[in-house]
Amino acid sequence: MKRTKGILGFVMVACLLGGLAGCGGQAASASAAPAQPASSSPASSAAADAASSEAAAASSVPAPEDGVLVAYFSATGNTRAVAEKIAALTGGDLYEIVPAQPYTSEDLDWRNSQSRSSQEMDDPDARPEIAGSPVEMDGYGTLYLGYPIWHGQAPRILSTFVESCDLEGVRVIPFCTSGSSGIGSSADSLAEQAGGGAWLEGRRFDSGVPDSELQAWIDGLA
Repeated sequence: MKRTKGILGFVMVACLLGGLAGCGGQAASASAAPAQPASSSPASSAAADAASSEAAAASSVPAPEDGVLVAYFSATGNTRAVAEKIAALTGGDLYEIVPAQPYTSEDLDWRNSQSRSSQEMDDPDARPEIAGSPVEMDGYGTLYLGYPIWHGQAPRILSTFVESCDLEGVRVIPFCTSGSSGIGSSADSLAEQAGGGAWLEGRRFDSGVPDSELQAWIDGLA
C-alpha cells in the first residue's frame, strides 16, 4: 500500500512539472511574435496628398522673369492704340513713356525745322527727360517697345528710355507706327544705345491694325 502511494505521488509531481514547462513555452512564443506594423491613419494620408498637390501647383507657377512688359511712347495716340492691343493679347503690363515736358502740336510739326521735335532729331545726343521714376525690369523677360517714327528714327526720348534700363537677359521686340515710313534702322540704333538685351527684328503697324494680324505676328516670334 505504501509503495502504491509513492508511485502515485511521483506521477503527480511529473505531471505538475510538465504543465509548468508548457505554460513557459506558450509565454515565450507569445513574446517572440513579431509586432504588426501600424496602418496609416486617414488624416496622415490626407496631409501627404495635400503636400503633394501644393508642390505640384508651385512647380507650375511661372518664374518672375517670364513677365511681359509693353512700353511705348505715343505723342498723338497712334502707338498707344497698338501697344494696348499687344498688352491685351499677351497679358503683358503697360508702361507709357511720358515726357517730363509734354509735346505740343507746334513741337510736333516735322515740316518746321525749328520745331522742338525737329531740333531734337537733328541732335543725336538729345535725351528728353522722362517723367516719373525709371521703369524696373525685374521680373520681365520680354519687352515690347513701341514708338512713332520721327525723321526716319525713334524719337530721342526712346534713347533716354533704353539707356536708363537694364535689358540684360531681356528679349526686346520693337514695333513702330508711322504714316508710311518703315521701322528702318531705328531699332538697330536703339539696340546699340541700350548695350544689352536680345533684340528681335521690329515691325511697323498702322494704328488700326486688326487683332488677328497682331496675334499672327506675336505667334511667329516664339
